Amino acid sequence: MGLDLGYVLPKLMFLSKSDEISIDAITLFVGLLCTCIVVGHLLERNRWVNESITALIIGLCTGVMILIATGGRSSHILIFNEELFFIYLLPPIIFNAGFQVKKKHFFRNFLTINLFGVVGTLISFLVISLGAAKLFEKMNIGFLETGDYLALGAIFSATDSVCTLQVLNQEETPLLYSLVFGEGVVNDATSVVLFNALQRFDLSRFTSDVTFKFLGSLLYLFSTSTFLGVAVGLLSAYIIKKLYFGRHSTDREVALMILMAYLSYMMAELLYLSGILTVFFCGIVMSHYTWHNVTEKSRVTTKHAFATMSFIAEVFIFLYVGMDALDIEKWRIVSKGPGTSIGVSAILFALVVVGRAAFVFPLSFIANLTRSSPHEKIGYKQQVIIWWAGLMRGAVSMALAYNQFTRSGYTKLRGNAILITSTISIVLFSTVVFGLITKALVRFMLPMQKHTGNFSDEPLKSTEEPLLMNGHGSGTASNGHGVIHSGSLRMLLATPTNTIHHYWRQFDDACMRPVFGGRGFVPHTLESPMETLS
Repeated sequence: MGLDLGYVLPKLMFLSKSDEISIDAITLFVGLLCTCIVVGHLLERNRWVNESITALIIGLCTGVMILIATGGRSSHILIFNEELFFIYLLPPIIFNAGFQVKKKHFFRNFLTINLFGVVGTLISFLVISLGAAKLFEKMNIGFLETGDYLALGAIFSATDSVCTLQVLNQEETPLLYSLVFGEGVVNDATSVVLFNALQRFDLSRFTSDVTFKFLGSLLYLFSTSTFLGVAVGLLSAYIIKKLYFGRHSTDREVALMILMAYLSYMMAELLYLSGILTVFFCGIVMSHYTWHNVTEKSRVTTKHAFATMSFIAEVFIFLYVGMDALDIEKWRIVSKGPGTSIGVSAILFALVVVGRAAFVFPLSFIANLTRSSPHEKIGYKQQVIIWWAGLMRGAVSMALAYNQFTRSGYTKLRGNAILITSTISIVLFSTVVFGLITKALVRFMLPMQKHTGNFSDEPLKSTEEPLLMNGHGSGTASNGHGVIHSGSLRMLLATPTNTIHHYWRQFDDACMRPVFGGRGFVPHTLESPMETLS
């Protein structure tokens, strides 16, 4: 049977009704993204508002206008899809976080960051899950299983420190920024890994064996995800160093870095690992090795390209959350008992506050016991900022809540609708209210010094600083009473982080950089950029 081109071609010249709706929606959404960027730029120096709050408010206003235009049928132009968030929006945000991180500050506080991000998240998870199970039994919100309560713990343990990080500065408050930033990334990874692990276990028969298998699964996911990210990052560095694409095409270098970064995330998802951890450590490895193997043009391009993609993804998420907050279907189900919804929201947020405090202050006390220098200790004011930064809930909580309690953003069950609207309410309240106060709180708790222009959170100082920064590698450091040799057991016990860093630098220079490249191990031209990722 032949193909009637006279019939097919006219059909291809016209868009279907669904295509027209999709194009209209995308066009409007892109226009809103542009509006958010312009308004955010104009309000950049505002004391109270930041990009996240701007996108939320514009999303809310747009949702109101769409509600009016559709006669109250819908408030958004795009349907929320968990895959859209986890596959397209989250990877550039997390990768850029690893790519831009100040590695010296991050790894110097690595133990404390993991203490907050892993142990702290588990403590918060237990407080929220147990609290919700006890308190919700007395409320008429519908049937909830054990898995639902545990899922709530994972959902509301996921922090969103974007607002705080927009206020803090890596150069002015390195310790505080490193802790808030590092904990935020590890916390998100832990929450997602925890949530995914809960989906795989039969929680109706929660025994000691299931508990140990669950903890073993978490450890396996963390270790294998980290290893995969490091492996893909090293592979990209080796390929570019050996083939040196820059001699032929800067475009190929940039394309390979972007694609391999995304490949690491997709491989983790394909193998049922943590894509967040994988792409984060891939970003760290790429910034340490791969970024130094490419040409100057590629360095400038990749650095700004990753930051731009991350920025657009963040604005997109907050804009959609603002629009979806007014979804009429969910609120119509909840409207039959508005008091119950308000009560659930209040209880969940109270549990978030208590769960956050339950680990920040005790774990800060434990972390301070391992810090010998007064400059390295986490002060009370800094602990308050860390506690405050983690009270905000954002896109990860929304995506996990949709994954647990809806299908493609829709639900007909009253209990699920209450939990979804409660999640939306908490995200909006915490982001807007806490976001508005954060900048003023940071300025109040950590006032600017008049003469130095720096925050009172001083840059990290250590008795081991000459050892870490000395380009000649003396291998010794002073403890105030004499010289401690870097290879001694005494130094390892006194300053374990600095000692490990010292041995890593020796191993890196002797074994890793000659193979995978990096700063000082690749040919540079006179036009090499002065700016480096450290």
